[in-house]
Amino acid sequence: MPILGLGTWKSATNEVYEAVKTAIKSGYRHIDCAAIYGNEKEVGDAIRESIAEGVVTREELWITSKLWNNSHGRDNVIPALTKTLTDLQLDYLDLYLIHWPVPLKPDAAFPLGEGSFYTLEEQPVSDTWQGMEAAYEKGLARQIGVSNFGIKKLEELLETSPVKPMVNQVELHPYLSQTALVDYCHAQNIYVTAYSPLGSSDRPEQMKGADEPVLLKDDTISKIADSKGISTAQVLLSWVKQRGISVIPKSVNPGRLAQNLAAADITLSDEEMHQINALNRDRRYIDGSFWTVPGSPHSLDTFWD
Repeated sequence: MPILGLGTWKSATNEVYEAVKTAIKSGYRHIDCAAIYGNEKEVGDAIRESIAEGVVTREELWITSKLWNNSHGRDNVIPALTKTLTDLQLDYLDLYLIHWPVPLKPDAAFPLGEGSFYTLEEQPVSDTWQGMEAAYEKGLARQIGVSNFGIKKLEELLETSPVKPMVNQVELHPYLSQTALVDYCHAQNIYVTAYSPLGSSDRPEQMKGADEPVLLKDDTISKIADSKGISTAQVLLSWVKQRGISVIPKSVNPGRLAQNLAAADITLSDEEMHQINALNRDRRYIDGSFWTVPGSPHSLDTFWD
């Protein structure tokens, strides 16, 4: 997996096609997608055309997608994956993830209400994972993994699964360093990918808190960026990369796409890494509160283990 990729969450359908084409032409080889993002057809058009134009081969690309919550269950995984493959115009994925450990009923849609959820007893993650294993065995996904799983949920899955998760994709940045989770994953040979590495300031307003800290304007990050003549985004991405974690910043701006990719070649000093490590405040920007509406079996006290 290329350590720096392109995230496509929040990329509008009228922008993501050009963003992916520009990214691939610029040297990106890792594209992170998901069915719920609603733009996989446009991403697929960009991938297909980039291959047809000789810019890249399929084998050079790493394409990730994710199983949405209303397709949990052993028998629902391959149909959902087949739809994603059709939209992306691919024969296989390099990585397929369970997007959240939250099973929803098939007709559940946002905003969620009572009756939208299965409990984890009614629809265990282990049952869904059996469908993921079947997709892996058929070669439809060359790697399988999870997203938004804490240590407890990973432990439960490892206890029952012949094929263990190969990747865990989680929110990760200096305000949420996830040190214990990263250490656990590395000890289990589970690779970690970081989403929202820049603080996700463009996420929907209803997901934002009052007076929340702006990661890209952090004083420590800004001072390091100024001293090195680079952007604060490049500092943040370099910090993730130097921890042995892949990272998938989203952008549709050609200049920022190039700037983000260049972060893969930037090295921070041990002292700079130490300064950034000290910023942790266990602050989630994607806190999962949208899974805790009235009638939900989930609460924030238990959701993140």
